[in-house]
Parts: sequence; C-alpha cells; structure tokens
Amino acid sequence: MSSSNASPGGWENRPSGKKPKRTGARRLIPSWRAVLGAFLLVVLACAGAFIIGYQLVDIPKANAGAVAQSNVYLYSDGTQLVRDGAVNRENVGLDQVSEVAQHATLAAEDRNFYHESAVSPKAMLRAGWNTVTGKGKQSGSTITQQYVKNYYLNQEQTAVRKAKEFFIAIKLDREKTKEEILEGYLNTSYYGRNAYGIQAAAQAYFGKDADELDAAEGAYLATLLNAPSEYDIVAHPQNKAKAEARWDYVLDGMVKEGWLSEGERAGLKFPTPHKAKAATGMSGQRGYLLEAVKDYLYEAKILDEETLRSGGYRITTTIDRKKEKAFVKAAEEQLLDKLKPKAHKADKYVRVGGASIDPATGKVVAMYGGVDFTKQFVNNATRSDYQVGSTFKPFIFASAVQNDSTTQNGRRITPYTVYDGRNKREVIGRDGPTGYAPANEDDVSYGAITATNAMDKSVNSVYAQMAQDVGSGKVNDTVRALGMPEKVKLVSSPAMALGTMTASPLDMAQTYATLANHGRYVPYSMVVKITKNGQDVQLPTRRPTQAVHREAADTTTSILRSVVRGGTATAAQAAGRPAAGKTGTAEEDRAAWFAGYTPDLATVVAVMGQDSQTGAQKELYGTTGLPRVNGGGFPTQIWAQYTADALKGKPAKNFKLRLEPGAQAPPTTAPPVSSAPPTTSAPPTTTAPPETSEPPGTEEPPTSEEPSEPGGPSSPGDGGGTDDGGLPIGGLDGDPGGGDDFP
Repeated sequence: MSSSNASPGGWENRPSGKKPKRTGARRLIPSWRAVLGAFLLVVLACAGAFIIGYQLVDIPKANAGAVAQSNVYLYSDGTQLVRDGAVNRENVGLDQVSEVAQHATLAAEDRNFYHESAVSPKAMLRAGWNTVTGKGKQSGSTITQQYVKNYYLNQEQTAVRKAKEFFIAIKLDREKTKEEILEGYLNTSYYGRNAYGIQAAAQAYFGKDADELDAAEGAYLATLLNAPSEYDIVAHPQNKAKAEARWDYVLDGMVKEGWLSEGERAGLKFPTPHKAKAATGMSGQRGYLLEAVKDYLYEAKILDEETLRSGGYRITTTIDRKKEKAFVKAAEEQLLDKLKPKAHKADKYVRVGGASIDPATGKVVAMYGGVDFTKQFVNNATRSDYQVGSTFKPFIFASAVQNDSTTQNGRRITPYTVYDGRNKREVIGRDGPTGYAPANEDDVSYGAITATNAMDKSVNSVYAQMAQDVGSGKVNDTVRALGMPEKVKLVSSPAMALGTMTASPLDMAQTYATLANHGRYVPYSMVVKITKNGQDVQLPTRRPTQAVHREAADTTTSILRSVVRGGTATAAQAAGRPAAGKTGTAEEDRAAWFAGYTPDLATVVAVMGQDSQTGAQKELYGTTGLPRVNGGGFPTQIWAQYTADALKGKPAKNFKLRLEPGAQAPPTTAPPVSSAPPTTSAPPTTTAPPETSEPPGTEEPPTSEEPSEPGGPSSPGDGGGTDDGGLPIGGLDGDPGGGDDFP
C-alpha cells in the first residue's frame, strides 16, 4: 500500500510497540482484564470467607427450645391453674414413619431433599427476592437447615443466625446421612396441640401411630408444619378452606415427584382430625382455659407461639377460681346431670359454653368450655359458628337510641313506641314494602305492641322493622362499637333481627358487658401479669372508650330489665338480684342462648347441639325429654345459678340508669302504630302493655345500702360518679369520663 493511501491517524504513524489511547466514553468502560481481575478477587474473597466460616462454626449442643421449660398459669388469686410446656414428644425411627407420610413432608417442605446439597443458594436467593418484593416472607431453607434451626439454633431472623445455620447444615450433611437428618427433622418439628414430632402429632390428630398414617393424613400433618395454630381445623373451623388449599398443594407435589399416582390422588378425601389427645393435667376446664389464654396472648401480640414455647413464663390470669367452680357447678346441676343419652337421642348432642366478664374492668373472670377438655376438644366458650338468635335484638334498639332514629311515620323510637307485631308482616321501607316478611316464633301474631313488650316476647316482625327504620349500617356500627370483633361477620339487612349472625359466647359477653357498663367499652383481658426469670413482661395498655352514649346503653338496659321481670327470661330472677338480659334461639333449635348482666357481672350462656363424630350441628328438640330447648330454659337457669353463686356475699346493686327522652313514663294517649302496611288498615292501637306499667328505668326498692336508680335524664345528682371499679362513668354528653389506661 502506498503512503498516500495511509490514514494520518493509522497505526503506521504510531510509535512502534504502543497501543492507541482510550478516548471519550471508552475511558469509562473497564477493560476485560480489570473485569476478570475483579471477578477473581470476589471469588477468592468468597472462598476465603467460606473457609474461615467453615473453620470457625462448630456444630453446637441442642438449643434450649429443644428441651423447653414449662410455663405456669395461675388463677387470679395466685393458685396454680395449669402447668404447660413439658414437651409432648416421642422420638421414632424413620422406619416407624409411613413412607407416604415421609413423602408428604418432603412435598411440603423440600422436594429436592435427597438429591441436593444441605443448602440451596438458589432457593435462598428466591426467598429473599420474594420477601423484598412483597410476595411474602419465605425462609428458602432446606429440611437440613430447618432441622439445624429447630435443634441447634433458634428462630430469630438475623444474618448471624442464618450464617451459622448455613455452615452447620453443610457440616451436618457430611456427618449424617439424609435418612438421619430427615428422622431428626420429623422428631423435632412442631405440629400444634403441644405435639412435637410426627409420632405425637399422629396420636394427637388421628389417634394412631406414625407408621399407620395414610397419604391423606400424612399430607394433613405436613400441612400443619406451615402454620400449626392456623390449620388445625378442629380448633379453627373457619380456616378449613386455607388448610384444604395447602393440603392440595402437598398432594399435587407428591404426584409431581412420582410418590403418588394420579389415580390414588383422585381417590383421597380431606381427613377430619378426631379424638384429640390432651396433655396431662388438661382435664376439666383447665385445657379450655389454657387454650383461651394462649389465643389471647397471640391475638393481643403479647407473646407469639415460638416465644411462649421456649418456656419459663409465669402467667397470672384473670380467671377467678371460685367463680370458675360456680360456672361448672351450675352447668352440671342445671343441665348436664339431667342428660340421659340412652333415653333421649338429643341428649348426646348437647354442648354448653359460656363466658363471664366484669363490666367495669373487662376481666374475663370465668369461662365454661365443655364437659372436659380431654373428651371435647373444642372450646364452646370461644367457638363462633352458632347463630346468636334474638340476643342480637338489643343491639338494634341501642342503635335506634344512639342515632335518634324514628319510625317510618316519623315517631321517635323509645321503649313505648308501638309497632305492628303481626306474624309475617312485611317490612316497610321509606319507598314502600321491601319484600321481606319474617315469621314470629311459633307463627304467633301480636298486633299492636310496644318495643318493650316486643323485646319481652322476642317478636321478630317488630325488630326486623326497627332494623329497617334505623338502617342496618348504623346497627352494625353500633355492634362494632360495643365490642364485637372484626372477625365476626355481620348481617346487612333487616334479617339481622333474627340473629343469623354467628359469634362466640365470649364475643357476646364483651358486647353485653359494654351495655352493663353504661355504654363504656373496656376491651376484655385474660391476663393481669406475666414474668420470666423474675422480670415483668410488659402488657399492652387497654383504653376504655364510650362506645354509645349513656342514654342508649341505659335505655336498652331498662327494657332488658323487663325481659327478666315478665318476658322470656323470668328464670333469671332466681339470681336474687336486679338483672337485665335477652334470650335467643338459633334456627332449627340448634342453639339456645341467654345473655344477661347485673351491675357487677355480664355473662352469656349457650347450649349448642353438635354430633361429636361428624362435627355437624344438630337440633336440640327432645333434649331431656322436653319438646324443645329455648333461651329462657336451660341457658337462663344456668346463668341464674352461676350469677347467684358468683356474687354470693357481695351486696346486691340496683342499676343506675339515665334514659332517653320519652322513656321515663308511658304516653298518656295511645300513639299510632309504627310502620303499618300502607295497603291495609293498622291494627287497633293500644296503650302500654300491663307489664310496662312500671316505667322502664325505675326499680324496686334497693336490696343494699346503695340508693335506688334515678328515673331518667332529668334526675338530679346523676351526672358522673364512679362505679365499684373506680372507672369514671360518662356524663350526659357521652364523655367517657376520663382517659384511664390500665393493663
């Protein structure tokens, strides 16, 4: 090539042996040598860190969680209620665990266990990414790592603990076989019901040994590993759908890995745990109380399951030992001792549940969960799968007063408001008939009837109309304010008056305690003190609030007093002191309720029907030979005996009521019937019924040194004051009377 064709900037013109200089953006791009050098440095650094970590981290002794201490639970007087925490575990060899149960565990937790290393960096990175990006916290741990965490380390989520887990798992994988590691994992995992290890779990949930587990049962136990307390469908039937979804995931994994054929998978049905074995010392009410206290600790975020399982806690509960015994005695003497299953088929279905709260402090002082925790595992005091019946009606009236509600013809709703109580009378809305016409109990028609008398007789047609007058949204707001938890699903239609909502006796006791406390809501508590190693554990502050103004609560109390005086709950008079309350019966008599209170104590009792074998709700017709069971019978009788014994020796109190305007005395002239059907003539109006001739809110002479109740809002000297618990009572404007906080 001639020099004339050479580029002036070409290589021909550069000094011999020199490379061209990097110019422009090229100067910012590292050379391949620099990249390679950096990569090698990172590799060397990681290798060095691995070698150092491997040399420094030794396999330690078993952690404290593997040999956990007991927790001691005390009655409110300091005497021992139950000791819990002695680990229920029976170690078994891998050959004593059915192969399908082993495969189910692998399908749930680590499908690559037999052909992967002790750790899975890919899974760890994936889990970390999912956690960071909000797809849920995941451990990314192999079974080997989980075994290391369970047996050698602890559950804290720190980088140091994860690093130790990483190196111990690698060392353990070199020292033990896969079979030994899987065996250790199965023996140390927690399955709920205080069962540690698969053998204890097999006995606790299915009453059989681990080598007898079939594929469906093994998959269910593997499901529990993910969330033991959440997926126990006997204790938490509302979570069955979630448990079934996880169970399907496990079985599908077994099919994918070739451990189960498609045909075998198709023939499996979701198993129902039965005959749960309770731990030693859990008989009688102790097991129910222990489980209820634990649930309270978890829900209140005082202690979590893992922390509590570490043991060493001394927990003083709110349960009053004498009141607890009184509750058991009342249930036995008023109902359980009268059952004869051989003579009456319905007797074998009877279940009793109840809860009792001090309205002033919110303390749960007693609870009845069932005949015996070792025989009936489900706590009837906290289960929330039975309709509450007409015990819901007082909430409708309280909301009417709270919201200054009026009838369809514009009349203010008071205890003396007259409604049309005919059977199957169509509910009338602002725009006319709604198409909903509820039947009264036994299809009885009442004609013109006051709100008070309708509460006495539990007239569905009246309170369905009142629910329409107030508005279901406002009623539900009142129910929530009174203390009904969010987990309870409310009904948003006039049908709410029939009590189709399902709730637990404890939930209902909380709301009725708020009515008893003049509308002041105090969140319930089951624990007053917790210590560990001599140090107090901080309890959350509970802040009382004025849920509804005092007139709303007190006027509701006044008509519930009438229910006890001459309505469906006259059996409550046996308590021997002023009382207010409401009876209720669920659809098809599957449950009967009484929710009642005195100024000192709010207690709810429910009698439920359930088949112990299938778990299905059963009708109570024919119990003890009676045609039917309703709230005014056994539930009220149990309530009356319990209340009398629980408050024995304590001076009786009258209610101190402040009523809404128009509630102090019946009207002098007959008011028109409210919400009568526009296409028919209204039934003849009546004056106030005879049983309400004594104005709601007035009381018989006091049975103690306490002054009798004032007659209404205009009564002098009734603004403020305090109750026996020292908690200020709200004034006329609904002020809670102070910002008291207490644990």
